[in-house]
Amino acid sequence: MAPQIVDAPPTTIDLETGHESENKKNTGPDEISAIDEKKDDQIPAYQQDAFGNEEFAEVKYKVLKWWQCGLLMVAETVSLGVLSLPKAVAGLGLVPAIIILIGLGIMATYTGYVIGQFKWKYPHITNMADAGEVLMGRFGRELLGIGQMLFLVFIMASHILTFTVAMNTITNNGTCSIVFGVVGTIISFICSLPRTLEKMSWLSLVSFISILSAVMITMVAVGVQDDGAAVEATVKTNLFHGFTAVTNIVFAFSGHAAFFGLMAELKDPRDYPKALCLLQGIDISLYIIAAIVIYRYTGAEVASPALGSAGTLVSKIAYGIALPTIIIAGVINGHVAFKYVYIRLFRGTDRMHKRDLVAVGTWIGIGLVLWIIAWIIASAIPVFSNLLSLITALFASWFTYGLSGIFWLYMNKGLYFSSPRKIALTLLNVIIVGIGAILCGLGLYVSGKAIHDNPSSASFSCAASN
Repeated sequence: MAPQIVDAPPTTIDLETGHESENKKNTGPDEISAIDEKKDDQIPAYQQDAFGNEEFAEVKYKVLKWWQCGLLMVAETVSLGVLSLPKAVAGLGLVPAIIILIGLGIMATYTGYVIGQFKWKYPHITNMADAGEVLMGRFGRELLGIGQMLFLVFIMASHILTFTVAMNTITNNGTCSIVFGVVGTIISFICSLPRTLEKMSWLSLVSFISILSAVMITMVAVGVQDDGAAVEATVKTNLFHGFTAVTNIVFAFSGHAAFFGLMAELKDPRDYPKALCLLQGIDISLYIIAAIVIYRYTGAEVASPALGSAGTLVSKIAYGIALPTIIIAGVINGHVAFKYVYIRLFRGTDRMHKRDLVAVGTWIGIGLVLWIIAWIIASAIPVFSNLLSLITALFASWFTYGLSGIFWLYMNKGLYFSSPRKIALTLLNVIIVGIGAILCGLGLYVSGKAIHDNPSSASFSCAASN
């Protein structure tokens, strides 16, 4: 397999604005060509843009429009977890919960933008492993690569488990839960087969319509049956129960692990901020509205997910409508995991863009293995839901918050005190790193305690999943 020669990015992008820099604009075509050739000579193959020059490629990756990227970000971030937020409000009280929800949402928007800045500065990055290599060399590459894969595979497993719960609810436990898990795994595997995100973007539109409809049905149902529940501005709680509610909010913004992979397939990387704004505008608005409305009509006794508070029939209808988003959100996270392995195997070779037996067979094989692993994890681990909370605390806290602060500090090394603006941003990013560490530490505590308090349940059981 001959090495693939790729072009350096045609423009230099200003990290603060996302636009082409003036120095590159004013450089003549001959100088630009010479600079780009020199860059290609200096950059090892594994550090070049993984997708390269796609002018004559059979499989073209870098074709995503900004709105397609934005919808993919919405689909992989916003899923049935939105209906766990009313329970978080009940656990914290209305006022603290809304403050935390808005605060973490705004911070997630900023940290998402920093991920974009890091990608602009290091265009070869397509996943967290590449970013880790920039920060800490080979050790960083393996550390963040393993972390991203663990996180994504556990997310895939959580969607298989959620599909099983939904089918048990819809069918009144019509058959063995293992059968529903296998069916969900097969459907997810089939939906994961396209190799480019552009082909997955249409699924994301279906996912968004699905979750929006399920949330609307739930809100209308709880509003109609209005139990006259009391709404509390604040509640008495303890560290364990209070921070368990906070981890649910953190998990609602935990899509950042996939952002490098999504941005890598944009036709124009400078459009990334528009995609990010589409995501954050939708998820913050939907989270706040759903959390407030459902909590208002159900109070402290709200179920998690809130579908359980909508009545038996409505719960079945809402779960049925939510099935597409349950599947598709897992599929998009799975796609990002497949792409990491595929790029790791074929980066710098012409297999990246081939449709031959080896390329297609490898892609299918990666997908099959990862979905089987996800199914085994969802079915075999007795305390899966609590273990998922532990994995989320360990990785989502850093991928969504802490690491972005580290990215910014790395990019601006030596400039921390160069201006009042830099001083303010330095302070902000140090605080973000600290928040990531606190979320990680306390999240590990509450999830570890939950595992300790609930030490066992059935593995590979036909009983209804919880």
